[in-house]
Amino acid sequence: MTQKHTVILQPSGRRGEVDEGTNLRNAARQLGADIESICAENGTCGKCKVLVEEGTFERYGITSSRENLTPIRAEEAAYFAHHPKMLATRGWQAGQVRLACQAKVRGDVLINIPEESRGNKQIVRKSATERAIEIKPSIRKYLVELRPPTLSNPKADWERLASGIATSIGLVRNGEPNLPRPKDLIIDYDCLRTLSETLREANWRVTVSVWQDKEVIRVEPGLSEKLCGAAVDIGSTTLALYLCNLENGEILAAESEMNPQIVYGEDVMSRIQYTITHADGLEKLHNAVIGTLNQMLARAVQSANARKETASEQDAPQNDMKTDDILEMTVVGNTTMHHLFLNLPVRQLGSAPFAPTIFHSVDIKARELGLKINPSATVHVLPVIASFIGADTSGVLIAEEPYKQDENWLIIDIGTNAELVLGNKNRLLCASTPTGPALEGAHIEHGMRAAPGAIEHVEIDQKTLEARWKIIGEEKWNEGEPKGICGSAVIDAVAELFRVGIVDARGRFRSEGGTTRRVRIGEKGAEYVIAFAEDTSIGHDIVITQGDVRQVQLAKGALYVAARTLLKQFGLQTPDKILLAGAFGTYIDKTKAMLIGMIPDCALENVFAVGNSAGDGARIALLNVEKRREAMEVAARVTRYELPTDQDFQNQFMLAMNFPHMNEPFPHVAHLIPKQTTDAMAKQFSGGKR
Repeated sequence: MTQKHTVILQPSGRRGEVDEGTNLRNAARQLGADIESICAENGTCGKCKVLVEEGTFERYGITSSRENLTPIRAEEAAYFAHHPKMLATRGWQAGQVRLACQAKVRGDVLINIPEESRGNKQIVRKSATERAIEIKPSIRKYLVELRPPTLSNPKADWERLASGIATSIGLVRNGEPNLPRPKDLIIDYDCLRTLSETLREANWRVTVSVWQDKEVIRVEPGLSEKLCGAAVDIGSTTLALYLCNLENGEILAAESEMNPQIVYGEDVMSRIQYTITHADGLEKLHNAVIGTLNQMLARAVQSANARKETASEQDAPQNDMKTDDILEMTVVGNTTMHHLFLNLPVRQLGSAPFAPTIFHSVDIKARELGLKINPSATVHVLPVIASFIGADTSGVLIAEEPYKQDENWLIIDIGTNAELVLGNKNRLLCASTPTGPALEGAHIEHGMRAAPGAIEHVEIDQKTLEARWKIIGEEKWNEGEPKGICGSAVIDAVAELFRVGIVDARGRFRSEGGTTRRVRIGEKGAEYVIAFAEDTSIGHDIVITQGDVRQVQLAKGALYVAARTLLKQFGLQTPDKILLAGAFGTYIDKTKAMLIGMIPDCALENVFAVGNSAGDGARIALLNVEKRREAMEVAARVTRYELPTDQDFQNQFMLAMNFPHMNEPFPHVAHLIPKQTTDAMAKQFSGGKR
């Protein structure tokens, strides 16, 4: 048997026994605590720092020692080597601080988790948008009354019910000519197994749920009017789920959660690599997302029931909704998330020619995926458009409908991977580009996800160069105690540093920035202090470093070149309208995004944040079966442009590294750009052309 050791976590006081060889981060999770990490436990982000306490603790009956953890290995040593001043500035001793993802238990230990390392539940901002949706569900309910079999009429139960359903559908459709005949109807196997018992218990009066007028998926005793489904958006970072009434479109409950796959890799390529290097990688990633979705479904049903009871105290408990009442689900996600959800191999997505397993939409039974809704329910997954343009973009398209417009719309769904669609009713062109995890707060010195304590907005005074910040959940500026900075504030901070002249167009800190106490030389070079230690909850300064600025340049450069390349293919200098989709697109400041050249120049009044369009698309497809066919038709019309094949990509990328750009004018934010001049290197990368 595996030996067990006691682990005690402070300041929470949680304790328990874990198996020898368990790393401290997993040990904390087992004991009900969460330690931050955004590098898939590779020992590179340093977000999971913990302190090992030494000595005998009689209160707990243990002796804690650094030797009761595995020795520091290369990955951990490399992190500390790159942060030589950390111990002195925090008052920590060498060997006392460890990375929880690397240190494994081999004896009793008492661990102190600093404030900065404590995990918080991310605030997942993927709320549904109010939209006018024509309700045409794929499932209809019919009340069917049958005569029981007799010796003179011993027709089998299913054939008897099929005849009754055909008659009921005929009555509902008012005598339309193309009605299903009994022989055209089928019944799901799980439903067939309980059919005879249900008919007899109900005295031959049942409510039948029929999917797309061809398959019976549920038979319930008596009259049942509950008809609900779920729409799901599987993002690389977050999951969003909307429980809907299929008869009127009402959102009964909404749930969101971090994508649990993030522990195996923070972006799609690292997750693809995980499935290649681990024999059980695909199974782990699939089970992780299915398990979390099942938890979200259960919570959504509980929320819907609680809401119903509040609205009507007279509802009987037996009328409460159950997960078994969920009769359909629609799902969107990028191509990798799509494949992992369906338990399809993703190895081929990691190398040229990046061919997915399937482009077409998929209908599959919930039980085959392990989803704990009605086992006969169908899960409809929207079509994939290209290798890295997935079903989430199909959702965005049917939500925003650029294919019905005369104007040229540029839609950008920003995340760790950005998807872009440009077009109108005559032509649609798409591309994708990795923007890296910096926009999610990863690879940023004090970056974190959008959780309580995260700074979400930053402003710098033009004259004093002093900063003010706003924390998630706080109404006033400089209120509360920050513990880090999330993606929207990272964009704010870099844009503000450029606007006030602390950072130049190439992203370098100016030497004259030293006139303010907030600009200094840190252990990683020049940095700007957003919040001083006395104002934070982590006991040390929160800064934006030169390295952080570079990470933003890489992300924004890739995004801008993708947009510029699509515009060039259309012969356009600027789009008529820019739509920023996704949670990140909703919360970034459009002016600041344009100021650093993250998005093309455009009249600011024509730049719109449209919310979680991918999730809205999943909801539209759930409520209107015709939109599923439309999604397939539109996906087939989209022309994909592969950026890696563009011979000018590298030169354009170098030009786009400047703020806002090395040689392109940005007239709509020109008044905000300090000392705007043409960069001397512009000719080298553009051949002298503007």
